Amino acid sequence: MESPTISWFIAAGVLVAGLILLLSLRGRAERDLTASARAAVSTGSTPVDTESKPDPAATAAATEAVGGAMIEAGYSVNTVREALEDIARVNGLPASQIVVFPTALLVSARGEDDHHTGAASSGERRLLLCQVDEVQRTVDAARTGVLDPASTISRITRVREMALPYGPLLRVLGYVLLSIALSVLLGASWEGVALAGGLGAVVGAALLVGERLPSRYGALITVAVAFTVALVVFLLLRAGLGPRIVPALIAPLVVLLPGTLLTTAVLELSTGQMISGAGRLAAGGMQLVLLGAGILTAGALVGVPVFDFAEHPEALGPIAPWIAVAVFGVGIALHQCAPRRSLPWILLVLYIAYAAQVIGDIFLGGVLSAFVGALVVTPVTALVARQPSGPAALVSFVPAFWLLVPGALGLVGVANVLGGDGSGVNSLIATIATMVAIALGVLAGSIVSTKMQRPAL
Repeated sequence: MESPTISWFIAAGVLVAGLILLLSLRGRAERDLTASARAAVSTGSTPVDTESKPDPAATAAATEAVGGAMIEAGYSVNTVREALEDIARVNGLPASQIVVFPTALLVSARGEDDHHTGAASSGERRLLLCQVDEVQRTVDAARTGVLDPASTISRITRVREMALPYGPLLRVLGYVLLSIALSVLLGASWEGVALAGGLGAVVGAALLVGERLPSRYGALITVAVAFTVALVVFLLLRAGLGPRIVPALIAPLVVLLPGTLLTTAVLELSTGQMISGAGRLAAGGMQLVLLGAGILTAGALVGVPVFDFAEHPEALGPIAPWIAVAVFGVGIALHQCAPRRSLPWILLVLYIAYAAQVIGDIFLGGVLSAFVGALVVTPVTALVARQPSGPAALVSFVPAFWLLVPGALGLVGVANVLGGDGSGVNSLIATIATMVAIALGVLAGSIVSTKMQRPAL
């Protein structure tokens, strides 16, 4: 369904205003990487001693610690490898060899007379946004020589043990807000918005419980959550509430949708990282299957009325989605424990991303609008990260990415295919096209982002 003309004008105004603001910020003093890194670490930290003989064992341990944290933060293997190579080089070991996988890394710290080879497993947990921001600051400090290996390891340990800025109740409230906001963006009625909020509270609480359980229970939690959400929605559909509550099926599952994982897989495959890309693709596909299995089971239990997933009318008017973007940003910041200072930047990036997607949809259609959104967001997050108070690029990029909801159609498609509906294949194809479009947008946007970055010292 085409957006009303007023939405186009709002999108154009938001995009122009956002870009003007960013250009004005670019004219201000940008954050110097080394100075920022020095300010981010404690006074007890020790810089790299360039006069002493390199220590391969200590350097290998530091790169393993940093690499494991970066993997858990969600960085691509290319980004992790580049950072670790910089750390090895600044510690006097430029010949070091590093291999990174989504769940492990191999490090061979090579000196002139000695070398140390080690392996480390990672990826069993995911870091929250406040931790991601601190990991990036530690990486900036370590790769520029501000932190020596021992200080780097100590810093990463503190990041893993840091106190979260928000407690469980606020995090669940954040999930309620992001579920409500996403249901509005997907075209829910007031009943659907209320339903999404209620289901969001249940899912948010379940996700917090899941964080405390071993990772082997993750699949069971995914299926149980999808089953519960689908069961409630299907029962209410059969009670006659109407198709505009359907967004409440997708909105509470947003964090479980593997959109980031699948798009990163496409990105890595397109840059020659076949093993990592294929592994992420398989993991993302399995996550979709688990979600689809929960929905299918609920449908088999109570039956599914006929309705159209593809139609998402703006039931609450053309202004509501723009309000929902702000609510979405606040919800993501609370649930994912973003640093408090990062909220204005996250909202700025979200509005630019949504406006770019709306404009892209006018001229290029739904799938390619995702390309436009990713193309615009990637350099914007890099520019935000250059500001003195700006968070790490990944901190502002992840909420913007979730706003694109690339996994939603895939979830519906898998549910239809598992149920024997051949039309689900079309949804899966659309999802693959969306992932490719976003990955290409990130690649194209990263070219601009690279020009904004200062070379590593």
